[in-house]
Amino acid sequence: MSAPTELATGMTRLTASRFTLVGYLPTYAALAYLGLLLAARAAGGGIEVSRALSRLHGHSGAVLAGLALGALLLAVLLHPLQAPLVRLLEGYWPRPARAAARYAVKLQERARDRLDRAAEVVTAHPTGAERQRILAAAWQLARSFPPPTVPLLPTALGNTLRAGEATAGAAYGADAVVWWPRLYPLLGDGLRAVVDDRRDQLDLACRLSATAGATGLLSVPLVLGSDGWWPASPAVFLLAARVAYRAAVAAARGYAETLSAAFDLHRFDLVTALHLPLPPDSDAEQVLNRRLTRFWAQGVPLTALPYQHEHEHGHGHAHEPAPPPAVPGGEGSP
Repeated sequence: MSAPTELATGMTRLTASRFTLVGYLPTYAALAYLGLLLAARAAGGGIEVSRALSRLHGHSGAVLAGLALGALLLAVLLHPLQAPLVRLLEGYWPRPARAAARYAVKLQERARDRLDRAAEVVTAHPTGAERQRILAAAWQLARSFPPPTVPLLPTALGNTLRAGEATAGAAYGADAVVWWPRLYPLLGDGLRAVVDDRRDQLDLACRLSATAGATGLLSVPLVLGSDGWWPASPAVFLLAARVAYRAAVAAARGYAETLSAAFDLHRFDLVTALHLPLPPDSDAEQVLNRRLTRFWAQGVPLTALPYQHEHEHGHGHAHEPAPPPAVPGGEGSP
């Protein structure tokens, strides 16, 4: 395969991937809008779309292709910052923002307390409407905030994700944050597709929120002094950033649900992959999973754990026979 063909194939794979959806398209749209404002800005400060069209018409196709390539390169440079961007929206703020973080945490505490009060049963015989209200508040409380023993973060997105991390696998003695990098490779194709899709939704909503907010702020000096609806366009982008952020919170709830499903269906696959015998009951499972959590998170050595190996023909062998698992379908592969 020739070098140009390899380059074209690589570009095709790059632009037909998650990168296009999450990274390239929001960046390209923001740069196109800001470029339109720059090209349409008249000497007196007004915005003339016809002026922008005439300027673009005067450029050759090579120049326009170069602008598109520049947008692609910028998106590539920004792509490694996707994870730090999500963490920033979660509320992991730098030290100079510590005072703002404390105030935001107080606001989150008030919101949690309101839901907590709404989820309380205040009468001995609640009506049907009261039961529905209590159940709805309890559902939202469990999915929007972590347990009281877990510290709150300053944002709704951070607390929603922290709630999912705190509850997924908790019933089995597994810490989701520690287990997830080891459990994810063992997921079945169906569940992995759902996990990836919901993670893409979360990342896309976060990128749209940040990109729309930045575009709105950067466009303020470009529309000052213009007529018509142009001065209001930054507010439209800031509103879009707010809507995208709420969508990110909703996507975080969906992503947290898939984390729980992954532990429900595939936690025994990880035990089997470690060549450990499956636990005979739920109590033994919690003991084993807590030991694994401490081993991975703190380096506490694993001692006196029998290994169970498989021969080429699939016959199990263990240093010490393990009782059969009490949970049917422990292998969990869909």
